[in-house]
Amino acid sequence: MATRPPTRKTRTQSKPSVTPAGAVPLSQKVPSSPQPPPQPKQTVLVLQGGGALGAYQVGVYEALHEAGLEPDWVIGTSIGAINAALIVGNRPEARMAKLDAFWDMVEQRSPALVPLAWPGLENWLAGVNAVAGGIPGFFAPNPAALQGPLATVGVEQASYYTTTPLHETLLELVDFDWLHHCQTRLTVGAVNACSGTIRYFDSTAQTLEVAHIMASGALPPAFPAVRIGGEPYWDGGLYSNTPIEAVFDDPSRKSSLIFSVNVWQQQGPEPGTIAQVLARQKDIQYASRDESHIARQQQLHRLRRVIRELHKALPDHQLSDPLVQQLVDQGCSTTMQVVRLLAPRLDGEDMSKDIDFSVSGIRARRQAGYADTRKMLAAAPWTAPVDPMEAVVVYQDAGRG
Repeated sequence: MATRPPTRKTRTQSKPSVTPAGAVPLSQKVPSSPQPPPQPKQTVLVLQGGGALGAYQVGVYEALHEAGLEPDWVIGTSIGAINAALIVGNRPEARMAKLDAFWDMVEQRSPALVPLAWPGLENWLAGVNAVAGGIPGFFAPNPAALQGPLATVGVEQASYYTTTPLHETLLELVDFDWLHHCQTRLTVGAVNACSGTIRYFDSTAQTLEVAHIMASGALPPAFPAVRIGGEPYWDGGLYSNTPIEAVFDDPSRKSSLIFSVNVWQQQGPEPGTIAQVLARQKDIQYASRDESHIARQQQLHRLRRVIRELHKALPDHQLSDPLVQQLVDQGCSTTMQVVRLLAPRLDGEDMSKDIDFSVSGIRARRQAGYADTRKMLAAAPWTAPVDPMEAVVVYQDAGRG
C-alpha cells in the first residue's frame, strides 16, 4: 500500500502545529543552518482510555515491538492503563503473548453465519452481550445493583458491574515482581472520587499493584471505585483521558519521542441524528482536548527555549545573581517530538463502539493500529532537522485529525 507522509496543520490557538517528514516547522523563522535535534533520551508510549477501542493500541505496540522500539516509559488511562501494565509488567519477549491472551479473552464470538445474515449484527450482539452479561476475564454483573440506584451499598459496590474478574486476570497476566524491578517506567492516571483531582501513580515513586491499574479503569457508574491508601479512585478518563501532560510536566525534563495513541476522534462530521449526536458527544468528551493541551505545551516549551537563549546573552557578573539563577533554571533545551497516531473510524461504528468487543471490531482496530504505526515508522519524520527554537514538534498522518 502506498504511504503518504504525515503533513503539517496550520497553527491556531487551539491546535498544535504539525510537521511533515523531512520538513521544519514554518511557524517560526528557520535559521540558515538548522541543526538536527539531539537523539531522544527516552521513548514514551501514551495510551488513551476507550474500552474496546484499546485494541488499536495493541496494533501500535505490535509494530513498535517488531521494529525493536521498546518504550522507556508507558503512560495509560483506563484500558490504556491495562495495556500499559501488560507491556511494562512483562519481559519484552513475553509482552505480545500477554496482550494476545487478554484480548483473545475479551473477544465476543458470534455464530459464523451472523455477519452474513445481517451486516453489523455481530457488533450489535457483542454490545448487547457485554451489557447483559459482562465480558469474561474483565467484568460481570454486580448483584448489589439489583437493590436499585438508591440503595446505600458503599462506593466500592455502587456500580452496575463488578471488576473482580479483571483483578484475577491482571494477577495472571502481569508479572508485578518484574514491574517493580524493571527499568521501564509505568504511570497510570486515576481520579479521587471525593476531591475530584487527578493523580498519576508512577512506578518510579511508588510500588504499583493491581489496585492502581484497576483504579485507572474504574469508570462509574459501570465499574466500582477502587480504594488506594484509604481513598476511593475512579477512572482517570473522567479528568484527562489523554494523559500526555504527565510527560510534559515531568520534572526530569528529558528530550522525548512520544507516541501518543488516540482512539477517540476529536474532529468529526456534523451529526444529523440523535444517535450521531450521542456518538459525537462521546468522541469530544474522551478525546480530552489533546490538541489544545499540546498547543499550550508548545507555548510553554518555546518560552523555556527563549529563557535559555537569554541566559547565553547575559554578562558574567549577572549570572551570579541568585534571582537570575532562579529565573535561568526555568529554561531548558529539551526537544519533545510527539507522534500522534489517530485511530480511524470504522464503517458502521456508533456511540457503542467502546463496548464493541466483537471479533471483527477488535481485529479491525488492531490491524489499523499496526498499519498506521508501520507507516509512521517508515516515514520516521522525527529524524528530520528542526528549528532549534522549536521545543515541541508534532507529527501525524495528513488524512487524520
